[in-house]
Amino acid sequence: MENIATSKSWEKARNICIVKTLAKLGHFPSRTTEKEAWFLSPLRSETQASFSVSLHKNLWYDFGIGKGGSIIDLIMAMESCTVKEAREYLMNDMTEFSFRPPKTEDRLRRAEIRILDVEAIYLQGLIDYLKSRNIPLEVGNKYCKQLWYHCKGKRFFGIGLKNHLGGWELRNKYFKNSNSPKTFTLIENNSKQLLITEGMFDFLSLATINEDLVKSSDGIILNSLAFIKRIETLIPKYERVFLYLDNDPAGKKATASLLNQYGHITDRSDSYKDYVDLNEKLINKGSWKKDKIFKRKLSG
Repeated sequence: MENIATSKSWEKARNICIVKTLAKLGHFPSRTTEKEAWFLSPLRSETQASFSVSLHKNLWYDFGIGKGGSIIDLIMAMESCTVKEAREYLMNDMTEFSFRPPKTEDRLRRAEIRILDVEAIYLQGLIDYLKSRNIPLEVGNKYCKQLWYHCKGKRFFGIGLKNHLGGWELRNKYFKNSNSPKTFTLIENNSKQLLITEGMFDFLSLATINEDLVKSSDGIILNSLAFIKRIETLIPKYERVFLYLDNDPAGKKATASLLNQYGHITDRSDSYKDYVDLNEKLINKGSWKKDKIFKRKLSG
């Protein structure tokens, strides 16, 4: 009976829709035909879409690396995890995205995000959102913008962080989104020291807690752990690298992998060891200015 249940669980995981899973992770098609959806590869950096997903077979193929497979194979590649971990990841988080082959007359409607306007943050709703994350408006405006964008026939606004290929990470109180191309964000200050954070609010938290550290360092915001491989060519260029990834299984695994590869990386996650990430600690600490030990731990 246990083997039957495991087999059913395995089949259910394999049937989770690749296109919807990629959308949940912030990757949207560059173009769509009746049979295929074409993406910028979530496994590497590129400027022309060469990552294909069959809308009828629910299989992917990355022409840039000559590999493909099922949704389980994709999660294994993106998250650098085992088959069992990939299946558990899919079953725990994405069972609502079951794959159903489209009818011949149906086309996948691309959830395209079109940027309408880019400006300084001034809307009260976004200011309040920054405040709820304990991020001062001046810090938000220094690294981010207020964006108006169009998606699925509606107009939205959010806080936007631009990545190094020109795409945007988009956040407000109710939505977490991004447009294509999706990749990491690089902030250059002509420094030999690099700070790596997992998300934009972790970086904004660093800038809030220790402005001098951020000003004197280059910064990488991954925007997704899937982009770890894309930054590996940049890391050797720096003399010192400080790592601020999440204190969850995926973050810890990525941290261990980087520490194993490079001798000049220092893990700073211990400074917020009782919290999932740096921003969660900033929110819970309230007045960070009084916590000199916290500030010192972040910068060494």
